[in-house]
Amino acid sequence: MEGSLDEIQDAFERFAWSDGLPIIPPTLDRVDAFVAHVALDPDKVLGVLAPEQGEATIWNVAVNGVMAGCQPEMMPVLVAIAEAIADPVFQLENAGSTSGLEPLVIVSGPIVSRLDFNAGQGVTRLGRRANSSLGRFLRLLMRNVAGFRIPPGTHDMATFGTNFNVALAEDDRILSELGWPPLAADRGFPDDADVVTVLGSFATSQTAPAAGDRPEELLRTVIEEIGETLWAKGAPTGMAWGVLHPVLVLSPAVARPIAAAGWTKDDVRCYLADNTLMRADVAERALRADGTSLSFREWVDADRLPGRYARTDDPGRLVPVVLDPDDIVIVVAGSPHRNHVSGYLQHGGYGSPVSRPVRL
Repeated sequence: MEGSLDEIQDAFERFAWSDGLPIIPPTLDRVDAFVAHVALDPDKVLGVLAPEQGEATIWNVAVNGVMAGCQPEMMPVLVAIAEAIADPVFQLENAGSTSGLEPLVIVSGPIVSRLDFNAGQGVTRLGRRANSSLGRFLRLLMRNVAGFRIPPGTHDMATFGTNFNVALAEDDRILSELGWPPLAADRGFPDDADVVTVLGSFATSQTAPAAGDRPEELLRTVIEEIGETLWAKGAPTGMAWGVLHPVLVLSPAVARPIAAAGWTKDDVRCYLADNTLMRADVAERALRADGTSLSFREWVDADRLPGRYARTDDPGRLVPVVLDPDDIVIVVAGSPHRNHVSGYLQHGGYGSPVSRPVRL
């Protein structure tokens, strides 16, 4: 294809190859520059992406990276993301559900500084090329290879939908100061590894200020403003699927006093899992609205839920929102001068966290 910039943009829109925003034309020279950053054959298949069963290759990953405005040096990160969403654990086939789910990429390791990701003030806002283009790349890959398109496409069945998430970069400098392991280590990699974790985001919380001198006081804000609202809204889906991965983002100003009190990230997870509760009848009503008729009592008897979900038959009894403390994903990022917290909620049937190393 040849033509002016406007003609190329019009053609890409006509063929439904773009996301409606202007793209960087993926010329052969630009694509070759991306491929040069990985020692892999351009035709190498990284995985098959449902629902159209398109093969994600080094070549088409580079093409979509160029289109999204990524820099060539980011190619190893793009490859790791493609490998992650191709993993069956991620359940990419459910990404076009009614709820309009959107994946979230979390970047950990020295690569955050090396590739100039923003991990501080405004971390999840459009504005830093690395964070923004990475999120757009993933949505373009899902569109052009997996087949998730809004009309005239057929696979993206979102009632309303949301826009792509800016990649969330972890502040490894602050983590080192706190003595907390990075998310990469939580996911089984060495502390200094470059890792991307991709998970499905059902919704995001409001940003809330956390005040107090003790960890319990600071985490009370998390429970009230994120756990009992956002996480509880998605908890019935997690109970039905048997898996739910809430994401907690702590600004350094909140993480510091928690760590200074001797609390580890595991301590935070356990406290939140033990104290984030919701009424059983509210959860069961949400399950019925979603087409599930079984009660917690029946699920406990069938070993689908722990016994604490049916200790009594009181409809007003409180049950845990989080099934397993280890399922909570903790990220430290954001402005170091603001004592705020935020959260994401992963959807039970889509987007269980998958991590892949970035091979430079």
